[in-house]
Amino acid sequence: MATTGGIRIGADVGGTFTDVVIELPTADGTVSYESTKVLTTHGGPEEAILDGIERIASLHDVDMANVEQIIHGTTLATNALIERRGARTALVTTDGFRDVIETRTEGRFEQYDLNIVLPTPLIERKDRFTIPERLNASGDVLLAFDEAAAVAVIDTIAEGGYEAVAVGFMHSYRNDMHEQRFRELLLERLPDISVSLSAEVSPQMREFERFNTVCANAYVQPRMASYLFKLAEELKARGAKCPLYLIHSGGGLVSVETAAAFPVRLVESGPAGGAIFAADLAARYGRDRVLSYDMGGTTAKIALIEDYTPQTAKTFEVARTTRFKKGSGMPISIPVIEMIEIGAGGGSIASVDMLGQIRIGPHSAGSEPGPAAYDRGGVDPTVTDANLQLGRLHPDNFGAKDITLSPTKTAAAIRSAVGEPLGMDDHTAAVGIAEVVDENMTNAARVHAVENGKDLAGFSMIAFGGGAPLHASRLMDKLGLDELFIPTGAGVGSAIGFLRAPFAYEAVRSLYTRIDDFDYDAVNTVLAELTEEAETFVRQGTEAPLTVERQVSMRYKGQGWEIPVKLAARSDRPPGDRSGETNGFDDYHFDAFAAEGLGAAFTKAYEEFFGRAIGDLAIETVSWSVRVASIVEPPPMLELTAAQTATTNAPTRAIFDPVSGEMADSAVVERSALIPGDAVSGPGVIVEEQTTTVLCSHHTAVMQPDGTLLITRGAGNRGGLL
Repeated sequence: MATTGGIRIGADVGGTFTDVVIELPTADGTVSYESTKVLTTHGGPEEAILDGIERIASLHDVDMANVEQIIHGTTLATNALIERRGARTALVTTDGFRDVIETRTEGRFEQYDLNIVLPTPLIERKDRFTIPERLNASGDVLLAFDEAAAVAVIDTIAEGGYEAVAVGFMHSYRNDMHEQRFRELLLERLPDISVSLSAEVSPQMREFERFNTVCANAYVQPRMASYLFKLAEELKARGAKCPLYLIHSGGGLVSVETAAAFPVRLVESGPAGGAIFAADLAARYGRDRVLSYDMGGTTAKIALIEDYTPQTAKTFEVARTTRFKKGSGMPISIPVIEMIEIGAGGGSIASVDMLGQIRIGPHSAGSEPGPAAYDRGGVDPTVTDANLQLGRLHPDNFGAKDITLSPTKTAAAIRSAVGEPLGMDDHTAAVGIAEVVDENMTNAARVHAVENGKDLAGFSMIAFGGGAPLHASRLMDKLGLDELFIPTGAGVGSAIGFLRAPFAYEAVRSLYTRIDDFDYDAVNTVLAELTEEAETFVRQGTEAPLTVERQVSMRYKGQGWEIPVKLAARSDRPPGDRSGETNGFDDYHFDAFAAEGLGAAFTKAYEEFFGRAIGDLAIETVSWSVRVASIVEPPPMLELTAAQTATTNAPTRAIFDPVSGEMADSAVVERSALIPGDAVSGPGVIVEEQTTTVLCSHHTAVMQPDGTLLITRGAGNRGGLL
């Protein structure tokens, strides 16, 4: 009998695997998650999604007509920017500002490198055009829009065969009349061309970031729109009657139409689902300081979660040319869950550089051909190959059903690329690969914490993704953490996170004013307009009760950057109560008292960030944001279960233990055989269909009531080989 009612599907396209999760109702009123992994089809990513959905639906006798939601996250936009595989795009900007995206800012990611090579701009100079027009910072017209020049530029664009146009005029975040007029003229001549306006994509000050963001949006828009609408049509052809939703970089769900119009907001969509997944588990166990660690086949992502909420930012970088170096990448100014991402996944390729050092990534074997161990034509050694060589993975219980690991191909690849150049045997070379990638991820976590002014002492780690459980206990040792959680469904954590995400949209706009000369009318107008904009996008997907959060970025006069300050709610009504409201929410209305309170809130926030406030300096507001989201009920709290029964009589195999530095007989335990209270002591591995959890000799894992593994280490023991 076909399963009906309350069925949802999440699909996460990664660099190596595409994860598909189905949420099924249970008899007790809760839900269960079933999943599958298929190799990503890079030539047509929708093929893997459709294959995975058909497979999981067939396995659980689900009629696609009964599915209520399909939620998708993808790295396609990110990959297109990194690999420069987007549309032929033109940039049209204010006369005199043609080279802003190339000259960048005065910041240098290598301050003393005289031969520094800055990242190449997304759009070449020959594809950048200017028009005489100019607004001031208040949005007043200084130079009228030159329509004759605009028509001449449009003629050039038409002759050049461009697929997309990015439009970014000076100070259009305050007044977009000139950008709107150019789009009207352009579409009159070229009605089928894709157009992105900076005032719609990123209405924020700082022209370099704003121009770069609108260029990125235009660059990926034709491909992403085609892909998304094609996927939606293919799902309908297979019987799906429900809408397709996308998860965006800020961790909320939006419609296909919104995603197609603003694809730059999908740049970190997959990792955002992972952060939501980790935050949900953190709330279940009452852990208000968590390090989220997500390792897949291509990259590792690390995020900080405090008070059960992932940290967010208004700007981030993609495609960094220098590892860990801020400023070496492509700045994107959109709301995003803040994280650090490095090329350290299971498919990351190991090599030896000119100095005789082992290097991991950023290049990945991906799914085509994949690691040498997959025996699909790959000849480069990867992190997966090192884990197989060290016994952490085994052909008998590898999680991917369609892949049989080849130890022979693994050994040959490691020997050729690492062992022989360094004069090492296969085992030692594999240890080197594993330790280098672990150290890379550890350093990324440290850098991310320092950049956010945090000390990781007292944090718990939540690890998920196909590769993270293999390495998480080692990272826990290196970082000096005391708790590690491996949730149930860890191998497909991001896809499960999609199904726990709210419908949400954050609207941002720059508006400068000072606390001592506060522009009440302008601020109140902006907040009302941002609230209406965000609610409009959210209402495309849900009629559920909504909640609203408002925030302002502030600084002292003369400073070059801002800190976020949350605006306190002004309504006593429960979140989502829309009765009697004209726009759905209680407007945050500023008056003299509220402005004074905002200054005090900034002073407090500044002290928390930097230790002390600065007196006698004017306080400025720079940009305002409103996030509207559907209400998601908090998960039920769970109590930790202590170890009750030690696992015995488990089969063993030789696995490398970094604590002793030797291969050791290690227990091999099926995760599905464990019940709450069961304890597994290292060295050992806990195997399941989609990932493997590794325990060093001083680690103990205890099964919790919800299927989560809690891993702790011996007191004061941080492991060997540090």
